[in-house]
Amino acid sequence: MEDALIARREDGRSLADIPTSAHGILPHQLLKAAVTDGAIVAPTPIPDSSYQPASLDLRLSDHGWRLRTSFLPGSEPVENRLADISMGEIDLRKEAILERNRPYLIPLMEQLHLPKGFRAKANPRSSTGRMDVFTRVITDEGIRFDEISEGYEGGLYLEIVPLSFTVSIREGTSLNQVRLIKGDASTGTGTGDDSPEPTLFRDGAATAWLPEMSTVFLTVDLDLKGRNVGYRARANSGLLDLSKKEIYEPEDFWEPVSPDRQGRLILEPETFYLLVSRETVRVPPNYAAEMTAYDPTSGELRTHYAGFFDPGFGYSPVTENVGSRAVMEVRAHDVPFMIEHGQDIARLEFSRMLDTPDVLYGEEQAASSYQGQDLFLSKHFVRSGNRKGKSDATSQDRLI
Repeated sequence: MEDALIARREDGRSLADIPTSAHGILPHQLLKAAVTDGAIVAPTPIPDSSYQPASLDLRLSDHGWRLRTSFLPGSEPVENRLADISMGEIDLRKEAILERNRPYLIPLMEQLHLPKGFRAKANPRSSTGRMDVFTRVITDEGIRFDEISEGYEGGLYLEIVPLSFTVSIREGTSLNQVRLIKGDASTGTGTGDDSPEPTLFRDGAATAWLPEMSTVFLTVDLDLKGRNVGYRARANSGLLDLSKKEIYEPEDFWEPVSPDRQGRLILEPETFYLLVSRETVRVPPNYAAEMTAYDPTSGELRTHYAGFFDPGFGYSPVTENVGSRAVMEVRAHDVPFMIEHGQDIARLEFSRMLDTPDVLYGEEQAASSYQGQDLFLSKHFVRSGNRKGKSDATSQDRLI
């Protein structure tokens, strides 16, 4: 391996120590082992903040390309396809502005050298999805977005398409994350002695348990007792720097939405909305979850671009709790689409962890942004109580 690719030594753990019979998503401590073993490499040390309970945040490199179209490389390396679709390079060593509805391709710092039996899956980070920045990973000779084949060795490239807002990025910004998976991570691959774990609650009562119900549906809450039920992205807003946190006023980029007198909400076509689930979600430590796109045969809408739910989301080991709500990114296509309170709008699929993470979502080490959330915007926007010298009336509370 080239000297420029730095593998960090941690605590002596190795992927080779994982039993052949073990299956599931690699937890925090084994992601560090993957770096130690050289299964994940990068030109600079991977910061501790990149390691999540069940995923690794990936960082943008120092350059990229403006594209005229999205693509998959098929039987070729990614960069071999750029000659006829690139519209010039962009420099991320300084602020790079990405325009709405234009695809860009950025090599990621991290590369993969996956051992036999290991594959990977990528997804946008939660904050990326809530900004309506569409991202997906492609690989050399890849035939699917975000799916990284078993034993893959090579670079990762991130396609970025800002949809609602013009944004700026820099080298080192993290917009997406990757999970490493060994074998079959389905919930049916356990030891058989698993105790039932409640995972979904409505009005405080459990409605679904693991491992029996590995796929559940979430419904939309349009009855928030007098509050607005969501946000709609404003057209022609200003520039958003994706490297900044809690500096933008919500009303400059979002407007509140509320249902009509019949409790219905009509989604305008090709407009981005943030809505919240009626149910609360609890992800036990030995499971992870992913929100998947809603079945288009049930309506002309797409829900939840950012899909990973880490172990510990909505979970507390010391207190009895009933989970956290899921904030859903929603867009109707082609025609206006009406939704009603309690309507199915998203699907949540659970998978098994290979081992319990030594850091859970919501713990201080995980730097979690959305534990206990209700209807939060992304971390780029000011939240109630976090402003100095100004009234909270200009915070997110004003919109909801």
